[in-house]
Amino acid sequence: MSEMKKEWYVVNTYAGHENRVKENLERRAETMGLQDNLLRILVAEETEVEYSKTGKKIEKVKNLFPGYLFVEMIMTDEAWYVVRNTPGVTGFIGSSGGGAKPFPVATAEIESILQRMGMSEQKYVIDFTVGDRVKILRGPFKDVEGTIDSLNDDSQVATVLTILFGRETPTEISYGDLEKVD
Repeated sequence: MSEMKKEWYVVNTYAGHENRVKENLERRAETMGLQDNLLRILVAEETEVEYSKTGKKIEKVKNLFPGYLFVEMIMTDEAWYVVRNTPGVTGFIGSSGGGAKPFPVATAEIESILQRMGMSEQKYVIDFTVGDRVKILRGPFKDVEGTIDSLNDDSQVATVLTILFGRETPTEISYGDLEKVD
C-alpha cells in the first residue's frame, strides 16, 4: 500500500525549462482533477546576492539543480502517466524504464533541499547560542568563522558577525549552514 502515501520524486526536464514545465504540470493537475495526487511542484532555486563594481546590490536567482523538478505526489497510475507525458518532462530519476515506477527521494535528502530554500517545517536543533564561535558550512562565506550575534528561531536564521575587509560585518546564515567551533 506504499503507493498511497505522498512522497517526493525527481522529474527530469530540459535544462532551462524547469519553470515552464512546473507551470504545465500545475495546469494539467488542475484540468485533470489531480490536485489531491500532485501536491507540490518545486524548482529548487535560491537567491544569491552579488555586488557590482560600483557596490550596487544585485540579486540573482540560481537553480540548484538545472534540468530537474521535485514533485511531491501520491504515485497513482494516473498521476504517474500525467507527469511523464507533460511537455518538457524527459522522465523520472530512479525509474529503470520499461513501465517501472520510480523510487522516491530519501526524506533526509529532500528535507535538506527544503531547508535550504526556507520551505521546511522541520526545525534544527542547535548547539550554539549568542556569543558562540561558529563556522559557516555552505554558501559564499563557506569555511568563514564568526560569532553569533542573534538568533531567530522562527526563520531558523542566525546573525553571524564575520570579519570582512577588516571590518566586523553582520551576515544572516541559516541554522543548517552553521557548526559550532570548539
